[in-house]
Amino acid sequence: MSTQSDLIRREIPGTGESVNVIGLGTFMTFDTVPEAPLDHLREVMRRYWEAGGRVVDTSPLYGAAESNVATIASELNIRNEMFVTNKVWATGGYLWDDSVADQSLANSATLLSDDGVIEAIQCHNLVNVDCHIPLFHAWKQEGRIRYLGATHHDLLYYPALARWVENGDLDFVQVRYSMSTRQAEERILPAAADNGVGVLVCMPLEKARLHGLVGDRPLPDFALEFGMQTWSEFFLKWVVSHPGVTCALPATTNPDHLLENVAAMRGPLPDARMRDQMLRHMESIPGFDQLESMPWYPGKTFDGLISRAQAATRRRSPWWPS
Repeated sequence: MSTQSDLIRREIPGTGESVNVIGLGTFMTFDTVPEAPLDHLREVMRRYWEAGGRVVDTSPLYGAAESNVATIASELNIRNEMFVTNKVWATGGYLWDDSVADQSLANSATLLSDDGVIEAIQCHNLVNVDCHIPLFHAWKQEGRIRYLGATHHDLLYYPALARWVENGDLDFVQVRYSMSTRQAEERILPAAADNGVGVLVCMPLEKARLHGLVGDRPLPDFALEFGMQTWSEFFLKWVVSHPGVTCALPATTNPDHLLENVAAMRGPLPDARMRDQMLRHMESIPGFDQLESMPWYPGKTFDGLISRAQAATRRRSPWWPS
C-alpha cells in the first residue's frame, strides 16, 4: 500500500490545507443504470484510495454517479475521509429562487457526508451563478460547506468564468485544461494565482482523446529517462506541473487505467523546459491540432442514465447532433 508521505500535494490557497494533485472524476464513468454491477467502479475507488488519493469530484447532474460514489464510499468505510468537490446545477421557479439549490445541497450532504458538511460546492457551468455564489457564501458561513467555487469546460465561457475568478471571492475554479486545450493559461490560471483561488482541472486527458491520438506509439525517450512509464503519466504530469493547478480530475472505469493516472502524483514533475519539450513532441504527432473535432471517449460506450437519456433524445429529435 502506498504511503501519504511521498504524494505530490498542493495547498488550497490561503488555508494551510493541501490535497493530492490527482483526483477522481466521475462524469459518465460512474454513471450506471439501476441494479448494474459496480464491481469495477468499487475497484477503481479502492485502488485510488490505496494509492493515497482523497479528492473525489462528482455532481447531481452526473446521472447515478453521485449515489454510486456514496454507496461505494460507505462500503469501503471512507466517507469521513473523502475530500468531495460537488456541484449545484439549479434554477428554481423564479428569479433568485434558491430553494432548489438548497435541496440539492441537502441531498448531496445526506449521500456523501456523515456530518452534513460538503468540502466544496461549485456552481456547475455557471448556471444561475449570480444567485448561487452569494448563496454559497452564506452556506460557508453556516458551516454547511467548507469551500465554494464555479466551473465551466466550454471555451466560450472562459471570459465569464475568469470574471468570477477575479471578482467572485471564490475558493476554487474548475476549468478544462490539457496539453491540447491550453486557453486557461491566458487569463484564468493567472487570475486564480493573483486572487488566491485553487484550480481544479477537468478533462486533463480530453475524455480519452489524447490516448486515442497517440494510440500504440511508445513514449519518447526523454520521458522514459525522466521516469514516466505511461502516456497517462505523461499527460497528467504536464497538467499538474503548472504551478497554478491544485488538482487534476481524470475519470476512468478501468482499475488498471486508474493506477496509470495516480502514478502522476508521485515522482518528479517536469520543469518549464521539460514541459515545453513534452508539448513540442505532441505537436509533432499528426492530428494533435485537430483533437477538438474528435468524439469524446473514442471507441468506448457507456450504459448509464445519461447515455440512455441522450440516446432517447436522439431518437425523438431530428435536430440532436449525431
